[in-house]
Amino acid sequence: MKILAIDIGAGTQDIILYDTEKEVENSLLMIMPSPTVVIAGRIHAAQSRKKGILLKGSLMGGGPSTKAIKQHIKQGLEVYATPDAALTINDDLEKVKEIGIRIIRDDEINPGTLEEIVLQDVDMQAIGNALAGFGVKMPDMVAVAVQDHGNSPDLSNRVYRFRIFERIISEGGEAKRFAYSQGTIPADLTRMRSAAHTLGEKGVVFMDTGPAAIFGALFDPAAMQPSLVVNIGNGHTLAAIVKDDRVRALYEHHTSSLTGEKLQEQIILFADGRLSFDDVFNEGGHGCYVKETDGFDAIRSVMITGPRLNILKNMHPDNKDRRLWEKLHFATPFGNMMLSGCYGLLASYLQQEQARSHI
Repeated sequence: MKILAIDIGAGTQDIILYDTEKEVENSLLMIMPSPTVVIAGRIHAAQSRKKGILLKGSLMGGGPSTKAIKQHIKQGLEVYATPDAALTINDDLEKVKEIGIRIIRDDEINPGTLEEIVLQDVDMQAIGNALAGFGVKMPDMVAVAVQDHGNSPDLSNRVYRFRIFERIISEGGEAKRFAYSQGTIPADLTRMRSAAHTLGEKGVVFMDTGPAAIFGALFDPAAMQPSLVVNIGNGHTLAAIVKDDRVRALYEHHTSSLTGEKLQEQIILFADGRLSFDDVFNEGGHGCYVKETDGFDAIRSVMITGPRLNILKNMHPDNKDRRLWEKLHFATPFGNMMLSGCYGLLASYLQQEQARSHI
């Protein structure tokens, strides 16, 4: 069996071609710019040529691409978008129009000489071309992780995101419960559903990037449960208490709001059950939810992963909390920190397949 796992972050998309007939360490790997970074580059290129743009395609991750779109408008250049593409900027199309983007129907002709830019989280043609350059065929199965806040028009998406997490944890918190198949993605997880639509029948499992990285980091041999696992991503930092291979608690903040000192303080409070949802939410983070914790002293390992792990790694020795650092490991599952999310995706898919085989 071969399956392509793609973990799409704010800075990079991390890709592994897993083959059950080979050792995991012999899998083919790629660490490439994330789709939103690629799209931002295309918009900046159009801006340098003083060209208006037409955004087509589907809902995808924002961040760098959204920032580039707004900068394009500030430069006095036209931005048009089809409805699905416009959802990348905001779930409310009226708010999209308010920032100066003109919405047109999919079947309308390109007005004037606009440069067309296709939005999509998964560019199968680009990945396929990269593999083909080395004589490798694209597999029939693809697993994808994206961060999806959910479409919640009547509620803060930060609150809504944690309600989703709370439900999954209350149902058991295993890796497979954080994963969806093609036909089981909830309607409000619009970004995930968009990726599923792009992939069609090739898409076999979909996850949020945070939980995917959490479960992937646990493949590091140093991980001992109960474990406090922390994924320090380019956009978000997510921490989880994992016991008996089940997530018992979650914490999430914006990485840009954290220093090493602040992060170590908050995750210890979190593990002790002394950090509330409001403590995190009111300072601009997403929040936290604790179903169960035996306190930080009961934690046997603290596993750190993610592209921004230097926030902790580069801390001055005098500022390190000894209780944390005695248990801390920088996770390198199967020898590669950047692929934690991909390994979590694969583990979730295999769990789901095992469950199906017992039905």
